Amino acid sequence: MHDVEFSVSPDEVVALVGGNGAGKSTLLEHLNATLVPDDGDLVVDGTPISEDTKAHARTEVGFVFQDADTQLVAPTVLDDVLFGLRNHGVPGEQAERRAREALATVDASHLEERIPHYLSGGEKRLVGLAGVLVLEPSVVVLDEPLAGLDPERSHLVAKRIRAIHEEGISVVLSTHDLDFAAEVADRVCVMADGTVVGDGTPREVFYDDALLAEANLHPPSAVRVAREAGLGATARPVTEADVVALLTEPGRSETVEAPPLDGSGRD
Repeated sequence: MHDVEFSVSPDEVVALVGGNGAGKSTLLEHLNATLVPDDGDLVVDGTPISEDTKAHARTEVGFVFQDADTQLVAPTVLDDVLFGLRNHGVPGEQAERRAREALATVDASHLEERIPHYLSGGEKRLVGLAGVLVLEPSVVVLDEPLAGLDPERSHLVAKRIRAIHEEGISVVLSTHDLDFAAEVADRVCVMADGTVVGDGTPREVFYDDALLAEANLHPPSAVRVAREAGLGATARPVTEADVVALLTEPGRSETVEAPPLDGSGRD
């Protein structure tokens, strides 16, 4: 990773996209000082981060790893969410109250007595998220939060991400799923060859063919459909809801036909 300029503002969702090996996970691991740059500066909430101030980064920036099993260490879900609080010296009753509130935030209260090892991938991801939220960070970082999840569990995790953002917490996530990025992100940063090659709103980034080509990415499904249907020139829809809104707006009477997304010729 080199020549990277990246920032996260309060109350925004940033999606980091790019091909395999672009540097997404490496960049994310710098945000909470899991890694510290050899050259350059990392500043968290006004504090320059060094070996001596890593604790500040890890307090302000919570990290949910792609492999949820690396974060689940206790015999029950509740014990796992309590783990960080106990390490910070939070008293027993207060710690349990905060742990249960964090599980409720991600809609996982029903899991508190379960053994983490036996949870589904989506449930593990939610418990890992609760374990981060319980420490009340300013920013939550998620590395490929939908990786390996089926559509139902992906929808559940995405819904929880939106909910924590509504609580006023900034979110940074990496993803290969550009449809998901278009749905949840306020800003999209594109990485290629170890650096950030461009960023902007989803409408700016996903209609920038040269930028996407540089990162070896294809635009989201809604963008491809909109272009085939002649809808993308001015409105620039990036989600399915955007396309539907355009097709059903008052005064639009013409029939629009778009090809199937897989190019197979099937409906």
